[in-house]
Amino acid sequence: MHVDGTVVGHVTVEQSLIISQTGRVVGDVFAGKLIVNGVVEGTVHANSLEILENGRVQGTIFTDDLSIERGGKFIGDIKDAIKEQIVELNEKEATVKKSRKTA
Repeated sequence: MHVDGTVVGHVTVEQSLIISQTGRVVGDVFAGKLIVNGVVEGTVHANSLEILENGRVQGTIFTDDLSIERGGKFIGDIKDAIKEQIVELNEKEATVKKSRKTA
């Protein structure tokens, strides 16, 4: 998928999402591979993220594979891919459910 204009809201793409120099996404992005040469403002979940020379990402990034070209900008936080956090959350939910059943 290729974004040349403005998208406000959640964007989910299983494969590659390319934000061109004139593209802008405001909202959460879920993509297998994200290439940014425009602007992304929000939370990014991607297996691979490339911020190109004119790209700017502002928000929280969840990835294990990040590259930023000279001139690219990133403002925010970066965290490990969410997969590990989902496992932790599921374990906590199971513990809560077990404790509710015994109560």
